[in-house]
Formats: sequence, structure tokens, C-alpha cells
Amino acid sequence: MGVFVCLPLVLPLTALPIARLAEQHLHPRSATRLLAVVGALLALCSTLCLGLLMVVGTAQLPGNPLPDSWSDPEVRDAVPYEEKAGIVAIGALAVVLVACGWTVLRHVRLRVRAGRALAAAPSVVSDGVALLPDPEPYAYALPGSPGRVVVSTAMAECLDAHERLALIAHERAHLAGRHHRYLLAAQLAARANPFLLPLRTAVSVSTERWADEERSEER
Repeated sequence: MGVFVCLPLVLPLTALPIARLAEQHLHPRSATRLLAVVGALLALCSTLCLGLLMVVGTAQLPGNPLPDSWSDPEVRDAVPYEEKAGIVAIGALAVVLVACGWTVLRHVRLRVRAGRALAAAPSVVSDGVALLPDPEPYAYALPGSPGRVVVSTAMAECLDAHERLALIAHERAHLAGRHHRYLLAAQLAARANPFLLPLRTAVSVSTERWADEERSEER
């Protein structure tokens, strides 16, 4: 099989060195944006490659509704064993679509459930910060219109005044930077191609560093 035909499928192997270089040499804000864009582009290219293999490999199979012209002889010559590659590509594409669809659905469900829990539970809301009575310590940024910072009473009680302000500033930085979008993009990219998992991890780390940098600048 022509190696260049499948190059987009293995090109994401460069994700790890790219992530390390970005973390070492770029500001967290720039690293987050660059890695999210690179991950999305690599995932798109690998998915389109699977689509091409599927079309080329199955256009000649009996009963396929695609016209024969969709599988040009010159293209088939570049992809020996095209029928096997096409069948494998169908399965891979199905996995990618299901995984990405489930990721988006899970993301939406979590946001909806968090919003409903916030609306139903007794809470004290002040300046975009919701304090929820809960014995478990946690804090997170809940995107929305408007976005809110959610802090449990257990978390608030284990911090002093200065630490609470730092925590709230950190979570607000996540909201202001719309970090959930970069995280979702990186997660979808990793679902589309497992070789992009290092980028997902790197984006998660860089968003935390970005929020810390923003918090420090506000001091």
C-alpha cells in the first residue's frame, strides 16, 4: 500500500513532541490555542483519510450505490488491497463517529445536569459565585449565560480568605478564556485518533497553567 495514502493516519504520532515543545517554549495561552488547533486539524485529516479509503476501497464492491467513477483506476493503483482497506476504514469511521458523538453528548449532559443541580439546590450566589452546601470539597467553572463559579461549602471551609479568592480567580479565568471549548476540541481529536491523546493531556495542563497565569496577573 502506498505509504503516503495512509500518512494522515500516522501523522498524529508527532503529537507528543509537538506538545512537549509547546509546553516548554510557549505561554500557556498560546500553547493551548496552538495545540487545540493542531489536534483538530490532524484529527480532521485522519478522518478524511479514512473516508477516502472507504470510498476507494468499496466503490467497486457489488451492490455499492457509489458510481464506479468514484474509484479512479489511478487512485486504486496507489492503494493495493483497496477492498480490505475500505472495509477496515468503514469500521474505523463508525468507531470515530460513535466515540465523538458520545463525547459531545456526554459534555452536553454534564453541563445540563450541573445547571439543574445548581438551580435545584439551595445556594448562595454572589458576584457569579455559587456556594453549594455539600460535605465533599470541590470547585469548578460552569460555562453558560452567565457562566458561574461553583464552590462547595466543604471546599470553602478548608481554605482561608486569601486561598478562596485565589481559587475563585482561577475558576473565573477558566470561564473568561472559554477553556471548556479547547478541552472539548482536544478530547474530540483524541477520540478521532488515539495518537492525539498526548495533545489532550497537554491542553488540559496548559489550560490550568493559563488560569494560574491570569490569576497572577490580576493580583
